[in-house]
Amino acid sequence: MIFHIATELGWETARRAGVYKGDSLESEGFIHCSTADQWEQVRAEWFPDRDDLVLLEIDPEGLGAEVRWEGGFPHLYGPLEVTAVVSARRL
Repeated sequence: MIFHIATELGWETARRAGVYKGDSLESEGFIHCSTADQWEQVRAEWFPDRDDLVLLEIDPEGLGAEVRWEGGFPHLYGPLEVTAVVSARRL
């Protein structure tokens, strides 16, 4: 499994649309993701004061996007099909 931290609004919008694109896909060309061992550190570093977040648990087998491992982190090159999200829990 891989993980992605999203805002509640971003995830709800994606669920209705059937696809999650994320801001970084537009600006950097990929969606930042983490492993099970990385997501808590990512949250602490990049989202320390946010309380509107959800953690998406993603099954790589169901992705519509390519996964590339860069700098020790998984990145999704392309939109994330919401059907690949196994769970979304509020952080």
